[in-house]
Amino acid sequence: MEPRVTVIEEIKEKRRVSVWRKKTILVGAAALLVVAICLWIWNSYFRPSSSPTEIASLEKRAYPLPDKPSIAVLPFDNMSSDPDQEYFSDGITEDLITALSKVSGLFVIARNSVFTYKGKAMKVQQVGEELGVRYVLEGSVRKSQNKVRITAQLMDASTGGHLWAERYDRELKDIFALQDEVTQKIVNALAVKLTKEDQKRLVHRGTDNMDAHNYFLRGLDYLYRYTKEGNTQARNMFKKSIELDPQYALAHALLGFTYMMEWNFGWSRDLKTLERSFELAQKAIALDDSGPEGHALLSQFYLWTKQHELSIVEIKKAIAMDPNNADGFAGLASVLSWAGRPEKAIELVNKAMQHNPKYPVWYLFILGHAHFLTGQYEEAIATMKRVLDRNPNFLPGYAYLLAGYVELERVEEAKAEGAELNRLSPISFEDWRQRLPYKDEAVLERLFLDLRKAGMK
Repeated sequence: MEPRVTVIEEIKEKRRVSVWRKKTILVGAAALLVVAICLWIWNSYFRPSSSPTEIASLEKRAYPLPDKPSIAVLPFDNMSSDPDQEYFSDGITEDLITALSKVSGLFVIARNSVFTYKGKAMKVQQVGEELGVRYVLEGSVRKSQNKVRITAQLMDASTGGHLWAERYDRELKDIFALQDEVTQKIVNALAVKLTKEDQKRLVHRGTDNMDAHNYFLRGLDYLYRYTKEGNTQARNMFKKSIELDPQYALAHALLGFTYMMEWNFGWSRDLKTLERSFELAQKAIALDDSGPEGHALLSQFYLWTKQHELSIVEIKKAIAMDPNNADGFAGLASVLSWAGRPEKAIELVNKAMQHNPKYPVWYLFILGHAHFLTGQYEEAIATMKRVLDRNPNFLPGYAYLLAGYVELERVEEAKAEGAELNRLSPISFEDWRQRLPYKDEAVLERLFLDLRKAGMK
């Protein structure tokens, strides 16, 4: 009988194992169900909202999103068979940025920052994160003889989704009307209400002469190279533009900036260079008082001739005409520092940097200069080091770096920087004294005392 008992026991054992397995499966299933229910409750009631706006606010950005619709216009691709037409597609981008910048209800990223993406394949989410904006406009231009095709699409950088897209085939002579139409489409897509002042600023006040406009765009291409040779080429292009349309105010203003750049960069020490920029600023304003460029140029002239209050008035006019003018904010910050009001300058240059996150080195210099003037010497030294990291030949950066060291009684470090400045600088002490446009002579004397302590000759 033993074998039979053994078989019965085996059967019972198998039943116990089967029951145990079923219970395990049921317990496991129940546990999974509990987890699923918990996840559903979390997602439904406790998890933060994942709406596009809130996703965007959670992304790592260069700056927090502004409290108004924010947009970056990426450089339009040149789809023409001729690579020499690059200046034209860049010009379309420039014109759209300029137009959108005049809308007070928008936050617009400056040209300098968006053109760092030229020729690069970038995801709009990354662009939005790096520039601190919600929307990105991208597109292309194909120019062929008297025809032009423009495609444009407006993207939500927080989701990568399209808000609006369009293709336009037009006669080249209709390019200005087309740019106005694209601007209006963007404003409508972002539900921005134009004020009366916005509408006035958006009225086309350039030139209707396409050849004059082409020379102007070529001039911009050369000007933005920031070289002595490029500046000369730009001047020639702007002059040709004016020959074709003597009433082209913007061309007069930009021609004036070539003379101002020649003075600022030290390529000329002739006061007639500065005077020529003044004449062209006046001419541009006389032709079109609503353009910010003439007033910005005039502000620069007044600054370098130490007429600080007039300089402030003019740069404020330029900002009023272009509410997104990053260079205008930085320019006002600079004038205020020279005029003895550096505290306000720090706030303004930070505002400029938000509009222009990939800012030029002179923004950093303005910030470091303001820190120096407010007695924040550690901050001034750190900022001037950043200036020199980006441009080791930026002479004013060395001057305020070593002056900051002297103010903190770190004289040996100052002397090391002074030796480098003596090696690099072709400008004498007297030249520096005449050029630096401080309103308060005592500030200038203290700076030169610091420079002498650092070994400057």
